[in-house]
Amino acid sequence: MRNVSRTHLLAPAATGGKFDLDSEPTKTEEATAMTRQSGRLQKRSENAPGQKVSKQSNRKKVQPLSKLQCEKNQLVLEGVTKPCIVIESPEKRVRIDCDEPVYQVLPGRDALVRPSPLPHLGWGSSEDVWLKMVGKEQNYRHSKSFMQKHLTIKPRMRSILLDWLIEVSDAYTLHRQTFYLAQDYFDRFMLTQSDVEKGVLQLIGITCLFIAAKMEEARPPKLSQMAYVTAGTYYEDEILQMELIILKALRWNLCPETAVSWLKLYLQVASMNVNSDLLEPQFPHDAYVQMTRLLDLCILNINSLDFQYRVLAASVLCHFLQQEKVEKVSGLSDDVLQPCLTWMSPFAVSLGRFGRATLRDFSRTKEDGHDVQTHSDYMSMLDVASGQEVNSPFLTPPSSMEKMWDIDL
Repeated sequence: MRNVSRTHLLAPAATGGKFDLDSEPTKTEEATAMTRQSGRLQKRSENAPGQKVSKQSNRKKVQPLSKLQCEKNQLVLEGVTKPCIVIESPEKRVRIDCDEPVYQVLPGRDALVRPSPLPHLGWGSSEDVWLKMVGKEQNYRHSKSFMQKHLTIKPRMRSILLDWLIEVSDAYTLHRQTFYLAQDYFDRFMLTQSDVEKGVLQLIGITCLFIAAKMEEARPPKLSQMAYVTAGTYYEDEILQMELIILKALRWNLCPETAVSWLKLYLQVASMNVNSDLLEPQFPHDAYVQMTRLLDLCILNINSLDFQYRVLAASVLCHFLQQEKVEKVSGLSDDVLQPCLTWMSPFAVSLGRFGRATLRDFSRTKEDGHDVQTHSDYMSMLDVASGQEVNSPFLTPPSSMEKMWDIDL
């Protein structure tokens, strides 16, 4: 097993520079470390999209051990202490032996389930569709408690990893849903494991993105391209091994309702006319980009896992629309939304200080720009928000007259 340094975690080794996840870098270092290579990464990947990673040539270029690197950095297959045990049952079905309980959907018993806010659907029952979507919040469980199982991993490491995955998604023009699937896979996988070394976080992260791309993208990046962005730290066979581990740990449950899918649904319902079709996008793309930027920033913070995805998405929408309208389209009450709104306020303020995002043109790739995951200086924004998280300037979103991005739908 090769050891990984933060140089590898952030950008290809050829870029130079040395980083340490255990230190507290300055805002300038943190802000520039992840963003300065996006253009070069995209250019290199396009020049050699099918290039195979040579083990013999690249192994010699692995950098010496740094503070980030673990003394016992091993692949999860070999070195994870007390992992969930993957067992083949006689019926050839995979089951997982671990301490975490499995939650099943109990229709009618979820206090958050209210009458469906969806409009009439000509192709199905809106109530059935709504219950199925809400049910996934129970079956696809996430929690920040997984940090307690991994003694060497800190919340900021998760933030840096997810920020890097956003940058990789941007470089390969992946959809927003692809990144949010990868984020969900990562958090749920870590919940099933114990004592994962921080040296394998990059391998887990890029493998989750690899799986998500195959689930969501019409043309997912090749395995060699995923290995390439790790700058020779990990190779194709290791990604394939980790893929199998993750799939078994997640029991092949790969279709959650992500935070961004909830946000898109809410905005679509809020933008619809009486005779509109739910499946035909009608929301303003520029407004959607601003909303997803706030959601991206929030999801990097480990405390976002305290809330259900649909609550997180509705709270984002409250910073752009009247809360009464958000409650109507989301089916969530003020009592449910307020804790998340209070927590999210510093992130909205931080985002406002960095200005609006620009809707990028992806016409050359025949992609809708609003659906492509783009990278911003999220780590700097996160630092600003973290400094205000304890003493929030306001406990609820401002009134419509004070909203920074008020949108008239």
